[in-house]
Amino acid sequence: MHLPPILALYLTLGFIVFLFRRDSREQRHVTGALWIPLLWLMLIGSRFVSEWLQIFGLHVGAVNVEDGSPLDACVFGLLIGSGLYVLNRRRVKLSEVVRNNRWLTAFLFYCLLSILWSDVTFVALKRWLKVLGHPVMVLVVLTEPDHEEAVIRLLKRCAYVWIPISIVFIKYFPDLGRSFSFWTGAPENNGITMGKNMLGIDLLVMGGFFFWFFLKVWQTERGKQRRNELILIALFGGMIGWLFDMAQSSTSLVSFLIMAAILVFLGRKWVNPQYLGIYLLGAVFAGIVAEGAFGIYTSFLQVLGKDPNLSDRVFVWHDLLQMQNNPVLGVGFESFWLGDRLKPLWAKWWWHPNEAHNNYLETYLNLGLVGLFLLIGWFIATYRKARRDLLDGLAWGRFRLAFLVAVLFYGWTESAFKATNPIWFIFFMVTMDYPKPESAVVEQSLDTGCLEDDNTIMEKAKLNCGAEVAGRSGVTHAMRMEVEPLVNN
Repeated sequence: MHLPPILALYLTLGFIVFLFRRDSREQRHVTGALWIPLLWLMLIGSRFVSEWLQIFGLHVGAVNVEDGSPLDACVFGLLIGSGLYVLNRRRVKLSEVVRNNRWLTAFLFYCLLSILWSDVTFVALKRWLKVLGHPVMVLVVLTEPDHEEAVIRLLKRCAYVWIPISIVFIKYFPDLGRSFSFWTGAPENNGITMGKNMLGIDLLVMGGFFFWFFLKVWQTERGKQRRNELILIALFGGMIGWLFDMAQSSTSLVSFLIMAAILVFLGRKWVNPQYLGIYLLGAVFAGIVAEGAFGIYTSFLQVLGKDPNLSDRVFVWHDLLQMQNNPVLGVGFESFWLGDRLKPLWAKWWWHPNEAHNNYLETYLNLGLVGLFLLIGWFIATYRKARRDLLDGLAWGRFRLAFLVAVLFYGWTESAFKATNPIWFIFFMVTMDYPKPESAVVEQSLDTGCLEDDNTIMEKAKLNCGAEVAGRSGVTHAMRMEVEPLVNN
């Protein structure tokens, strides 16, 4: 059935409004501050504000690669400032952030330090400040009254926009949802994003999330809410599957399948989280044996429609390794692809590569062996956190570990840890920890604009604070004592 484009757009917008209204009617354990990271994620996973305005004929985009768009810089700066304001109101302590995320802190600090020897210092500093927005937004999510619920709400709301708009753009607005490959001239589907690889990243994130959410919902008690959630998951699962077929982003698709397989594996009753290291070593050993006996790597690439040289990536990697003149420290945070050092490379390759298409090589070029060591340490710390959650029986641990492995694979042929890439945002989210604030119950009641009944407050006070609540009046008085100074401010 082919609808008039404008009618299809209105129906899609109406569907999105319905989903958000449905979301608002459900019992929530999140605050209004969640809109800040939501706007951040929506923008970095679709188009920047300047790119959206360009659709309406307003050209306010970047003058050049180094300077970027002043409008976009202001928007991201405003979101970061808003996030910092929320964290200040919630009395988030930097010492707690560092204590719970040592490897992440060391990596970001080294990135900042490397700006000192960058030949584009000011540009590198601007990019570092933009990357700093990821942990700021993630901390807003982590300090919500219910961290896991906040993650679910964040990703569901983002999917409400990304997925339907991508479909309507591809089907009814080809000038917005489709493009032509710069390298081959072949038509591509990019949906709400500016390229098919970015659409693939969105689908990897949302596909992995909805599969994890399905496994989580499936284990809940039967009822109307469970049925409605399963219908929603099935609906978005079908749309994501169609978009995967349209995007033809093989790396994202395989990364999603790996993530889904790990989620299923970790859900088996016979899987003991204490032996995760043994399972991992066993998988690596099996892969080495299979490659030696059957050459599965080449066969795997053929199934994906890739040549053994990964579309000349292997040759470019060789050239890039020859260009690294500071192997220990690197050339500076996100500085390698700027300046005149690329002239010999661009003279050889007509398509002018602007990234290494490999996370680990990209890190080595910018941050050297020191940065690569810190990145690997960050991966290991994330694995340990996921293992700890699995030992504690937390469903979040399954998502953490599955996404970590998917990122490790994705990073072999793509550069994901760059500026505002959505994969980097989600990786910050699965790797960061922050202790739940004791006043979460009170903040939830205040920020959502409603005060709960005394019995609910009494139950939550027992669960969150571990205190013995003897009487109804005592809980009400304690809540008033904490709410009044916040309201007066």
